[in-house]
Amino acid sequence: MPTWVAACATEDIDVEDVIGFRHEDRDYAIYRTAEGDFFATDGHCTHERTLLCDGLVMGRVIECPKHNGRFDIPTGKAIRAPVLEDVQTFPTKVEDGTVFVFV
Repeated sequence: MPTWVAACATEDIDVEDVIGFRHEDRDYAIYRTAEGDFFATDGHCTHERTLLCDGLVMGRVIECPKHNGRFDIPTGKAIRAPVLEDVQTFPTKVEDGTVFVFV
């Protein structure tokens, strides 16, 4: 059953950065955009399953470190080849300095 899970403290993620989060044998990527918004996606690129937490955040875009495919962070939409399949996104919320992900 889906539930809110504490992923990290807000201070754990720099502005325009990403970190990895693992919950019940699944990897997630947690993002903080230049505007200070928090988002979460599946932790792996849909192209070759590379961890997105090793990628580069540029505004509201994550670039995969392996082949430079890109995703729109808020929507998970694939926006640059070789990525063709969108990445799954998950709702987030911030309470008392903690980022929660609905998984």
